Amino acid sequence: MAEVSELIKERRRKLEGIRERGIKPYGGRFQRSHCLGEAVEIGDKVKVAGRIMALRSHGKTAFADLRDGSGQIQIYVNLDLLGEERYNLFGKLDIGDFVGVEGEVFKTRTGELTIKVENFTILSKSLRPLPEKWHGLKDVEIRYRQRYLDLIANEEVRKIFNLRSSLIKVMRQWLDERGFLEVETPMLQPIPGGAAGKPFRTHQDTLEMDLYLRIAPELYLKRLLVGGFEKVYEINRSFRNEGISTRHNPEFTMLEVYQAYADYQDMMKLAEELITHLAESLLGGIKFTYQGMEIDLTRPWRRLTFHQALKENYGVDIEEEDIKSLTEKIRSAGVKLEGEKVTRTALIRLLEKSLSSTSPTFVIDYPAFLCPLAKKKDESRAERFELFMGGCEIANAYSELNDPIEQRQRFQEQKLTDEEEELRGHHESKNPLDQTCSQEKMIDEDFIRALEYGMPPAGGLGLGIDRLIMLFTDSPSIRDVILFPQLRPEK
Repeated sequence: MAEVSELIKERRRKLEGIRERGIKPYGGRFQRSHCLGEAVEIGDKVKVAGRIMALRSHGKTAFADLRDGSGQIQIYVNLDLLGEERYNLFGKLDIGDFVGVEGEVFKTRTGELTIKVENFTILSKSLRPLPEKWHGLKDVEIRYRQRYLDLIANEEVRKIFNLRSSLIKVMRQWLDERGFLEVETPMLQPIPGGAAGKPFRTHQDTLEMDLYLRIAPELYLKRLLVGGFEKVYEINRSFRNEGISTRHNPEFTMLEVYQAYADYQDMMKLAEELITHLAESLLGGIKFTYQGMEIDLTRPWRRLTFHQALKENYGVDIEEEDIKSLTEKIRSAGVKLEGEKVTRTALIRLLEKSLSSTSPTFVIDYPAFLCPLAKKKDESRAERFELFMGGCEIANAYSELNDPIEQRQRFQEQKLTDEEEELRGHHESKNPLDQTCSQEKMIDEDFIRALEYGMPPAGGLGLGIDRLIMLFTDSPSIRDVILFPQLRPEK
């Protein structure tokens, strides 16, 4: 740390030396003729700008590597060409500084394209040295907390986020071409709904009301089906005030798609076609490796009922069950559950473990009591699937329940079950923060009212964009594919 402190002091001295010459060390607009990644030919006169990534001084000459967002090129500075004053000014530059340069392109004796600098402009003086001399930033904590350093140091990280941007662009284009309308729904909601999850709470002063960051956009998107839009989607940010892990971040990105006159079978077809198209467009094929597992997207993908998945992998044979009996049956089979009872999250963990070497697989026809928003297939099962790939849940979909009377009943049953669990939790916990606000258990009366006006039969799909990018980039943690993941406060 002492060494870094001395380097910062030295850079500040250089900064003052630049200012004493009447030069502004933090410049403004610089008109470039080329980006560094663009093709140039010997003899071209260019104006380029970028960050200095390496400096090599040889008496009356100096070389530097200059990088911008498109690429990198070498620049050559000569005392005789610039003059003593300007050459000495160049000597006050450090690795990390931004400069604009003008000059002619030539090739060195080793054949490297280089710009012979005829003039330069200081655009931004860096006061902190780039760590590890920028041979690569390895410290995971620094990489996540100071993502700007990670992006400077690691080309592979920049590629991940370029691919992320491209994936969303290709996804949007694919849906648009098929007649889906992109929409935006509220991120602040009076009643959080559309998924199981604990919301973040805030307060709106003007309206004097509590609001919640959305846990999912589903109920608003289905209102649009009621209103007459037949094919809608939203690439949305959602929030859940829950655990943080290699696969969970409190703030995450999802694609939600709804299509009138469709069902969960149509959503399986849509998921297959969309993900395959994304892989072909971005990876150049439908086979890739994730954490040592080969992922093969050749269609059709495997279909496995929820009952088959539990029986094949855990020896649990269930028929008509409620949540209590399912919990007891799973425990009696010696299967360890997260938490005290079966939840969707606990089941996902079980299935992720058992399907880790199988890709991709649709697990279909879940117990109806786990699917309060899905249409029933029969008395005990719902028309729902979850897509597992590379040991990770990627998507969730179902045939949407459009019966307002049954929907109210399902909400009421879920509310009673949640309140029972909440009461038990209150006896076990003295911490008021563990107690869920009763307003979060309210039934969304406006959504029920919307259904009463009539919603067409529909299929809906939620696709985890962060997790899909993890697969496509062979990233072990969701933090690797989110630019600024949630972290504990810095000590």
